[in-house]
Amino acid sequence: MTIKIGAPVSPQSFTRYDAPMPPLDLKGYIRNVPDFPRPGVMFRDITPLVQDPAAYQYAVDALLERIEPLRPDAIVAIESRGFLFGAPVALRLGLPFVPVRKPGHLPAEHMSVEYALEYGEGQLDIHVDALEHGQRAVIVDDLLATGGTASAAAELVRRLGASVAGFAFVIELTFLGGRKPLGSGDVTALVSYEDES
Repeated sequence: MTIKIGAPVSPQSFTRYDAPMPPLDLKGYIRNVPDFPRPGVMFRDITPLVQDPAAYQYAVDALLERIEPLRPDAIVAIESRGFLFGAPVALRLGLPFVPVRKPGHLPAEHMSVEYALEYGEGQLDIHVDALEHGQRAVIVDDLLATGGTASAAAELVRRLGASVAGFAFVIELTFLGGRKPLGSGDVTALVSYEDES
């Protein structure tokens, strides 16, 4: 396959797995790091997952299968680990990729929203021309914890006049109740943890 630099890339340019892929236990590729970023917290590290091409491909394909039926017009991903999954999904679907970034990282005119984090407060920014009025966006991130970050990203999407078609995560910490702030929309996660262990 040859792709000319600068030429538009269609989703048909990439391998698409129409046959079901054999099940893969993604938890085996997620490293547990105790006491990070503070004592008592078990951090779920996706670094081993993205370092393994087969596991990474599996995760992207699994997200793609769940996102495509939502008929999004754009994929919105949250800095920074959300980019690792949102960008390949957007590319495979032939959709715009919209980065939601931390303060000071967007060069053009943007809007901001402040929100509560599990360990303090945060802010997210989006370019004012990132989405068009009426577009449907799916928000992608690596992990759903308390739901504050994803909820803030959804608020930015709505402020631009677009709607949230759903949320997609690789990991969900179900014991933190992160789905509640996201409302009644479509929320999916590939892996869930019931407690900190």
